[in-house]
Amino acid sequence: MEYIFSLEFIYLIASVTYILGLKMLGHPETARRGNLIAAAGMTLAIFGTIFLYQGEVANIIYILIAIAIIIGTVIGWMVAKKVGMTKMPELVSLFNGMGGASAALIGLIEFHHYIGDQLSILTIIAGMIIGSVSFSGSMIAWAKLNGTLNKPLRLPQYNIINNIFLLGIIGFGAYIVFSGSDSSLFLYALFFAALAYGVLFVLPIGGADMPVVISLLNSFTGLAAAFGGFLYGNMVMLTGGILVGSAGTILTLAMCNAMNRPLSNVIFGAFGESSSTPGAGGTIEGSIKEASASDVAILMNYSRKVIIVPGYGLAVAQAQHIIHELEQLLDSKGIEVKYAIHPVAGRMPGHMNVLLAETNVDYDKLVEMEDINPEFKSTDVVFVVGANDVVNPAAHNDPSSPIYGMPILDVENAKHIIVNKRSMKPGYAGIENELFYNQKTSMLFGDAKAALTKLVAELKNM
Repeated sequence: MEYIFSLEFIYLIASVTYILGLKMLGHPETARRGNLIAAAGMTLAIFGTIFLYQGEVANIIYILIAIAIIIGTVIGWMVAKKVGMTKMPELVSLFNGMGGASAALIGLIEFHHYIGDQLSILTIIAGMIIGSVSFSGSMIAWAKLNGTLNKPLRLPQYNIINNIFLLGIIGFGAYIVFSGSDSSLFLYALFFAALAYGVLFVLPIGGADMPVVISLLNSFTGLAAAFGGFLYGNMVMLTGGILVGSAGTILTLAMCNAMNRPLSNVIFGAFGESSSTPGAGGTIEGSIKEASASDVAILMNYSRKVIIVPGYGLAVAQAQHIIHELEQLLDSKGIEVKYAIHPVAGRMPGHMNVLLAETNVDYDKLVEMEDINPEFKSTDVVFVVGANDVVNPAAHNDPSSPIYGMPILDVENAKHIIVNKRSMKPGYAGIENELFYNQKTSMLFGDAKAALTKLVAELKNM
């Protein structure tokens, strides 16, 4: 009884750290500390479970657990230390997929231990299906993010096929539960069908929609973990799974609002359906005006207010440190500087916040879309660095555009617009950007780090 009480007390402490850590993740200034607190709680829960477990466990099991923990820790540490900021979304997808795979494996291993217990079998089947979908879907998302699968692939009538397949999986799972079947063949058939659905679910979705997909798959993994906690009667596993699942769902809804897409479209396959090819939405009239670093420096030097719009191109060029130097230089000249953060800029939720936090940018300068949009009218210069679809006025102006209706940063309202890009290549949504042809827009071509370095050098000479 004393040991049980001690373990339950440890689980209570761990659960509190999860909640506290999750709350602290809500602000960039406390996010790092929140991560460490939640990780400490997880470590406490793991070692408490191992050393305070009441049942008989063979020594070889403890040895295997220790080996697994050591190998996993070393691999996770090395991967996380070496990964570049541009590869962070891929790492999130990969790690999330591993969580889904763990939940699926729990189902495969425990199924035959609970034959005859319908509620437990229901929990096992649900966790296995959701975990399998999360695993295979996350692997496809990972492949899309690293460029292995750089185009959405769609079967004819894929919406109908996906939805029928999903209903078939649910029906098959229900049959296994309520028939009391103990067939390994049925179990593994359901497992591979769920894996296939995860592939079919994510494969058609375009890269521009990946932030929503990542957060949705993350919620799936949390839900699958919660089922595992329910099966074992493990409160800390249940609490952690519920928190991850609910936080992922809330984040998914926020991403859907940012993309102006209903959640039902994400779940039932219409999501990403309208991803376009270059040039979709009609021909854009106008001409491109190019500017030099010297031109941009002069314009900024005589401005009162500058808003910087960071995008994935900034991360690719690893230019976050030089743009922070630009911001500090403008500040020293008495120029007001802010960063406009779109919810889906980059390749995962919060990508730009994390990128800029790495350089110790003042958090008060990071302004969310709904708060910064009214300020563009009073802004002298908007400097767009590597962003594309999140500033495309077609979202307001062109009903035929696949991004029509998506909330964007209203940079076209500023007095002057500078866009830094390597080329005129379309963004992740694959469509041309009307902003580039705006009379107020000047293009500063080149790698973001090189272009910003020249710009900073020019400003220092003024």
